[in-house]
Amino acid sequence: MVIQLLTLFFHLPGCRSLKEKRSRLGGLKDKFGRVTNVAITESDFHDLHQQAEWSVIIMAKDQSTVDRIIAQLELTIDQLDVLLIKITRERL
Repeated sequence: MVIQLLTLFFHLPGCRSLKEKRSRLGGLKDKFGRVTNVAITESDFHDLHQQAEWSVIIMAKDQSTVDRIIAQLELTIDQLDVLLIKITRERL
């Protein structure tokens, strides 16, 4: 079993409200929140309009499956109206 923690740091330029922030990042949770072996949550900067930190835990039987899910996650992020500043990866 492979377990990997990703921490994603976002910048949301021009974002003026928490409602707009949720709207811009909502697609991420909508898509990956339903995946059985993925847990995703907003983990910091809850009250800041233009910053967000999300944590994602991916569990799979092998590293190639984890890598595939990470690739799908990155493609989804590319379609959002946000800038991905940094990703940290930690194997648990």
